[in-house]
Amino acid sequence: MALHHYFFGTDKQRAKFIFDFIAPIYGVLGKAARKGYDQICDKLNRRYALLNYSILDVGTGTGEWLASISKYTDQQSVGTDFSAKMIKQARAAFPDNEFVVNDAEALTKFDDNSFDIVTASYVLHGMKNYDRAIVLKEMKRIAKKFVMIHDFEADTPTVVKVLEFLERSDYVNFKKNFKEEIKILFSETDIVKCPRTANAIYIGIV
Repeated sequence: MALHHYFFGTDKQRAKFIFDFIAPIYGVLGKAARKGYDQICDKLNRRYALLNYSILDVGTGTGEWLASISKYTDQQSVGTDFSAKMIKQARAAFPDNEFVVNDAEALTKFDDNSFDIVTASYVLHGMKNYDRAIVLKEMKRIAKKFVMIHDFEADTPTVVKVLEFLERSDYVNFKKNFKEEIKILFSETDIVKCPRTANAIYIGIV
């Protein structure tokens, strides 16, 4: 992707340009966030005993979220992202997990009901509601047991607001509406609040 895609491209082209551009430093940001990821995954594991669950992480970036949520199981753990540069970083950082390039809106490399848990971290808030619905539907198609969305839930720090403005994300509407959006596809839902953060894991139970 070239610079003009940021200013004149589609939402997807803009997002791909941004994440390809920041891929070399994104792993550093992920390492800084890893402690928080570990804390919320520990809380999640105490509620949903993740042992023996296979996991697919959609929009995995450089793989930190997958590393945190998959440490409780010895089953298959796969991360996928539309940015080949992100996947390259993830493979180098977490060689015990598997990583593949694939678009979140058409997860064609994965069969129906092929993973116990299908998850995504800080992905869906970047999309408009109609794109979120497409991705959620794909995640539900692949999931046997749970779809778990780790994302914004309460007040957002100023520095994050600036980054979301540059990304032109839909995080404001995501926080307002996602609890209801996920209920459209799942008759049973849950939410796990993240300790000492403004984030949560929204859970759709298949």
